[in-house]
Amino acid sequence: MNQFSESSPSLRKSETHRSGFVSLVGRPNVGKSTLLNAFLEKKVTIVSDKPQTTRTEIRGVLTGSGFQIVFCDTPGIHKPRTLLGRRLNDTARFTLKEIDLVLFLIEADSVIGKGDKFIAKSLPPEKTVLVLNKIDKVKSGRILTQLNRASEFSFAEYFPVSASTGEGVPELLEHIKTILSPGPQYFPEGMETDFSESFWVAELVREQLLAEVHDELPHSIATRVTEWNWPHIRCEILVERDSQKGIVIGHKGQVLKKVGIEVRKQLQEGAFIELVVKVEKDWQKRPRSLDRFGY
Repeated sequence: MNQFSESSPSLRKSETHRSGFVSLVGRPNVGKSTLLNAFLEKKVTIVSDKPQTTRTEIRGVLTGSGFQIVFCDTPGIHKPRTLLGRRLNDTARFTLKEIDLVLFLIEADSVIGKGDKFIAKSLPPEKTVLVLNKIDKVKSGRILTQLNRASEFSFAEYFPVSASTGEGVPELLEHIKTILSPGPQYFPEGMETDFSESFWVAELVREQLLAEVHDELPHSIATRVTEWNWPHIRCEILVERDSQKGIVIGHKGQVLKKVGIEVRKQLQEGAFIELVVKVEKDWQKRPRSLDRFGY
């Protein structure tokens, strides 16, 4: 799961240095990306209240004195309706292979349902920590009730947290550090994620589009950077129908204009974002289209 050779100095094992890969899994919109950003105290993955916001495995790297944790954010496991949905599930399940620790997220403000139980069955109890997220939205009695109900899963540990406010996150992080095994440093100092800058810009565009168009077409949007000639960045936005193209562009281009402004705020000063909207019918069901966008 690493990109360095075993002869690399950073991969020489040490009995005092601890490291490991930690996968965040759960249903869509349970707060995995928010928790990853909270661990790193930096935004390394986009966040939205729309299901399936995360579409690929995102790695966030936390390096400290004597430890390195590689967090793997995954798409939410769900009942798929398209080829894209099936591929997202495959991506989530693939990250569980050879993983050192699993953080299984469920919500404090929702019923523990069939979807949670379905995911729980596929997780190794001895190396799974159940994370009860969104405790800021409920009273203490509800937290205790949810933890009691979740105890039926028989996982190793249970932690109540609020990824959005940070409550309980430091305690969870300290627990992760203590149970990691001695191991190498997989990534160099200062590296916080393993995806490219162009991928990050495309994700920022998608995040802003999800915020602007609300529930009108979240699953029909895909983004990718097709040209990078700093400060000019060209990002292609793919939708499935002409009617969706109009929604993305907005009246007199107002939606695209606002998206561009918000994305530029998060980039180095001087960046120019060119946004181009294209229609590709039923791209979510076409293997070639999914391959082109990396899904």
